[in-house]
Amino acid sequence: MSEWLVLSIAMASACAIVLTIVVINHRRVGDDDDPTQTPDVLEYMTMMIGVIYAIVLGLAIAGVWEGRGAAQESVRQEAQALHEVSARAEVYPADVRARIRADIDAYVDYVIDTEWPHMTEHNEVTERGGELLDRVRHDVTLYAPRTDLEGQAYQPLVDQVAAADDARNSRAQNTGATMPTVVWFGLITGALITIGLIFALQIRRTGRELLLAGLFSVMIAFLLFLIWDLDAPFGHGISATPEPFVDLLPGAGD
Repeated sequence: MSEWLVLSIAMASACAIVLTIVVINHRRVGDDDDPTQTPDVLEYMTMMIGVIYAIVLGLAIAGVWEGRGAAQESVRQEAQALHEVSARAEVYPADVRARIRADIDAYVDYVIDTEWPHMTEHNEVTERGGELLDRVRHDVTLYAPRTDLEGQAYQPLVDQVAAADDARNSRAQNTGATMPTVVWFGLITGALITIGLIFALQIRRTGRELLLAGLFSVMIAFLLFLIWDLDAPFGHGISATPEPFVDLLPGAGD
C-alpha cells in the first residue's frame, strides 16, 4: 500500500472520528448548557498541554530528521572513500588497478541492486556485502609497492578502505528505527489527550468550530505520520538513498 494512501486514510480517519464525537457529544448536551462558563483554569491547562505536546512533537521530528541525515551521511562517506580508492589506485600497475576497481564496482553494484532492498525490508545489511568489501581490502593491503610512488599511495589507500568499512558499519547501525517504543506511546497518548481537550472546552457544532476541530486532528495525524516516515532512515518514503554511490562511482548499477 502506498504511503501517501496510508497518510490520506490516517488523516481522513482522524478527522472523521473527531467530528463524529463532536456531533454525538453536541446531541447529548442540554439546551440550558452554557459553553461560556468554561473555567479559566481549564482553558489555561488546555493551552499548556497543547504547548508541551507541540514541543514534544518538534523534538521528535528533529530527532528522526537528524537520524535520517546521519544515515545519508554514512552512505556519502562510504561512497566517497571507495571513490578515493578507485582514483588513487591509478598509480598501481594496470592489472592491480583493474582488479581493485572491478572489485569496487562489484561491491557497489551489489549494495545498490541487492543489499539496499534487503536493508529496506529487514533492517540489516548482508554478510555477502561484507565479503565483497573484504575482497577490496585484500586487493589493497596485500599488494607490495614496487616504486616510491606506489609506496606513498599505499597507506592512504589502506586508510580509505578502513574509512569505507567504518561508514558501512555506521550504515548498518542506522538501518533500524530510531524512536523507542516508549516515545511512540507518549506521542500517541499525547495526541489523544490533546485532541480530547477539544471536548473539554465544550466545542459546538458550528461550521467554524467543526472546521477547526477537523483541521487540528488532521494536522496531528500528519505530524505523527511524518515522524513514522522518517523513523526508519532506510525503510520508508523519505529515506536515505544510494545516490552517492551512483554519483561518485559512475559505473555503479550498470
